[in-house]
Amino acid sequence: MWRFLTLLLCLALPAQAAQEEVVLALSKDQVSITTDFDGSEILIFGAIKRESSIPEGPPIEVIVALSGPDSPVTVRRKEKQLGIWVNADAVDIASAPEFYAVATSGPMNEILTDEEDLRHRVSVERAILSIGAAEQLEDAQEFIKAAIRIRENNDQYSLNEGIVQVDEQTLFRTEIKMPPNLTEGNYTARILLTRGGHVVAQHDAVIDVRKVGLERFLYNLSRQQPFVYGLMSLAIAIFAGWSASAVFRLIKNG
Repeated sequence: MWRFLTLLLCLALPAQAAQEEVVLALSKDQVSITTDFDGSEILIFGAIKRESSIPEGPPIEVIVALSGPDSPVTVRRKEKQLGIWVNADAVDIASAPEFYAVATSGPMNEILTDEEDLRHRVSVERAILSIGAAEQLEDAQEFIKAAIRIRENNDQYSLNEGIVQVDEQTLFRTEIKMPPNLTEGNYTARILLTRGGHVVAQHDAVIDVRKVGLERFLYNLSRQQPFVYGLMSLAIAIFAGWSASAVFRLIKNG
């Protein structure tokens, strides 16, 4: 009996020693949205911790995915009826990230199998939760592709292959650009290590994106006191119109 337990322990020790873990660091874990905010760059870097030497076989690959926050989306298709463009069919997507950027150390289809992509929801298409969409329309997948295409054009979704630098199978680094039109909330940075297309380790970190200063005040006012916010917006519009008219009359009379 003891010999059997000793054999099991000896078999388990090498497997435990071969484990690889992510030690992660971020250039910033908070992003402040101000009135002059024009985007931000997040430097993501770290190391791969091992209890033994680098395992033999395929080299380690790194995938970095930055996403958030998730929200439901309704995608509508416009049709021209009697010379007027109107909303026709629509598909409700259960959940989609407002921002999603993926950076890899190599071609996505080579460093991650389709099965692992499905399990971990790494690619842009898999990050969108479209459960039930196929029951709404036969071509529901085209609506999902359209939503992805629109957000790619707005710099909200991106896939950047080969920009994660991996040195000596141990150190890695990359930069991800965040556009000016960020949505407030918690963003999740996921680091996935893969070998031979399979995920061998994962680590998550949170980046807090918040409005500050005047942006924060106006944001809270519009949601907590919409009537006051509407009156203030109207007053500002009237004052701006009156000021422009006064300046125009001054220039004309002068």
